[in-house]
Amino acid sequence: MNETFIKSPLNYVGGKYKILPQIIPLFPKDINCFVDLFAGGANVGLNVKAKKIVLNDNLTYVIDLYRKLKITSQKKVLEYIYNRIDKYALSLTNQDGYISLRKEYNKTKNPLDLFVLIAYSFNHQIRFNNSHEFNNPFGKDRSCYNSSIESNLKSFINKLQKIDIEFYSTNFESFDLSLLSDNDFVYCDPPYLITTGTYNDGKRGFTGWSEEEELALLDKLDILNDKGVSFALSNVLRHKGKTNTILEKWMSDNSDYVVNNIKMDYANSNYHTKDRDKLSTVEVLITNYIPTNTSLYGQLPLLPHQREYNNEIYR
Repeated sequence: MNETFIKSPLNYVGGKYKILPQIIPLFPKDINCFVDLFAGGANVGLNVKAKKIVLNDNLTYVIDLYRKLKITSQKKVLEYIYNRIDKYALSLTNQDGYISLRKEYNKTKNPLDLFVLIAYSFNHQIRFNNSHEFNNPFGKDRSCYNSSIESNLKSFINKLQKIDIEFYSTNFESFDLSLLSDNDFVYCDPPYLITTGTYNDGKRGFTGWSEEEELALLDKLDILNDKGVSFALSNVLRHKGKTNTILEKWMSDNSDYVVNNIKMDYANSNYHTKDRDKLSTVEVLITNYIPTNTSLYGQLPLLPHQREYNNEIYR
């Protein structure tokens, strides 16, 4: 697949940009409305071909940023960024300037200030406290606004302003899916129950992720299936010796659902152990339809315990 994908200018933990060549071909063709229920950095939503795109995320301030980028010219966005860099003398070493901008953003919540902060924050991460104040520390000698971020930002803005897209910032349980039909498609990339991260610990002023949320999402997907609406769920079955037993039971109870194995990049994982099978990660894309392009990835080199999930209906 030679298609060039747009990369989000935001750094999201668990972002799907690297595996887009695997998951996009598994989506249905001729999608009317594509709903990205946990949009995050929007890597998936902005690269799907559909008549209409819906991006939803309960992190309101990121959705506010997308709305701003949708209606503001690329030229004005870049001018604003460079003006902020100049005003606060932002650099790889000026922590005071970063802290000053962070204080201003937490007072005004200007979406473009959030983007500048992310560029200079530690690992370009997005973190808020219980008071909804951005609190990620300064990325000294590591993070800055650079040509790569700007290139991604330009492409992101161009795509946002070309497509029919709507934005929502609500919890997935409150999102109304009742008007969707059999030509629509819902993609879910929720926080992963058996992995840890600041985005799902429930201590950042936004809803966390626990067994309760996991079960509620799976119930919502079953309802979509009963309505004849197609969906795809990204998730992790196993991670560092842990197993998502809730997900496995759901798969077993719904034998018509298809489990497509996703090839992971193990270069940066804890993979140099004697019991590497037990500690490795099994990531999957679960669909309520049989993808037409499963053969594209049927020959992936899999670990022994992963083979049962390779593009087959789970038995």
